[in-house]
Amino acid sequence: MINLKDYFDPVSIERHGLETLSGNAGFPHNTVIHTENTPISDFSRFKVALIGVPDGRNSPDAGSSEAPDAIRQQLYSLARIPGKTKIADLGNMKPGTSFADTIAGLADILTILVSANVFPVIIGGSSALVAAIDRFFMRIDREYTLLTVDPRIDYNSSPGIFDSLSYLNRITGNSKSTFRHFINIGYQTYLNDQQVLNRFSRRHAEMVRIGDVRQAVYLMEPLFRDSDAAIFDISAVRQSDAPGTSMPSPNGFYGEEICLLARYAGISDNLKVFGLFDVNPSLDSRNQTTGLAAQILWFFLEGFSQKQYETPELSNSNTGRFIRYHVRLTDLEEDMIFVKSSLTERWWIELKDENNRNIYVSCSHDDYLKANRNEVPDKWVLASGRIKS
Repeated sequence: MINLKDYFDPVSIERHGLETLSGNAGFPHNTVIHTENTPISDFSRFKVALIGVPDGRNSPDAGSSEAPDAIRQQLYSLARIPGKTKIADLGNMKPGTSFADTIAGLADILTILVSANVFPVIIGGSSALVAAIDRFFMRIDREYTLLTVDPRIDYNSSPGIFDSLSYLNRITGNSKSTFRHFINIGYQTYLNDQQVLNRFSRRHAEMVRIGDVRQAVYLMEPLFRDSDAAIFDISAVRQSDAPGTSMPSPNGFYGEEICLLARYAGISDNLKVFGLFDVNPSLDSRNQTTGLAAQILWFFLEGFSQKQYETPELSNSNTGRFIRYHVRLTDLEEDMIFVKSSLTERWWIELKDENNRNIYVSCSHDDYLKANRNEVPDKWVLASGRIKS
């Protein structure tokens, strides 16, 4: 069992006196907080663990090191999470002597928590910390899909650079990495190198521009359902809603939209890690950004409390929970098979891998309707390309 004193500093924040909710109604009611006077000795009894990582190195957003406690200040003033999900706030991870030490320590923590069936929620710090998530998946030898909600694809064409704007360089350039698929939600074309976009398109990445996301936000839910790690960069939110970051943009998601995306991440039954990064309290205005960050976390946790574990059951045709639909398309030799949950009304496409085993790719009802119009859904095209490659 991990000794928390070796990895974490206890939570220590001051109440700001503006809380409107107290007692059973407040967020701390169903959260156990690791403090100096009330340490958590056994974290395995919790479903979720909040982890502050106050390290802004390898980033232009050095002030993000102050984010974990500033976000907590806002989070604890919100309402309790519905349901009976047990949450532990483990405190702030002790930064390493070097940034590499922080990455190694965070990878240790993620490995131990997930092995104990505890879901880690990382409150950064900068998105350079994603390198620890990659190392964690290498340690458990699991191929993974990384989803980012970010206006930029954090890859730099210049070799040898590693920071919060180029952590994908290290991941994609590491032959030992188990990274296999990349999804981005909300990139802004004018903030990205077209050659980088083309590079990831050739890898069958799924990248959705901010304008396309906002036209139909509900279509993003299947992308979260197939992801193993979800990373939110606060700069994905427009500057008027979240000014507290070093690289804000006038365009981006509204606060309501980013919170809905966070809820989609929470209800995903495949996700193993969630992270919120690049909040800089020193650039904030009247706690606007830290307040939104707290609400993002709240909506993620609210979604987590409503999670339905359906994906493992898809291959079991005897449950009676799923309905299979065969659709004939003129351009395909075999029927396209869709599976629908009669409980949650979520949809999947059934495909075969190279060993003729069933693979289920999350999709939407819109994909099924498109197939019925004799059109091949983009989701099917991308998934088939990944399987063949």
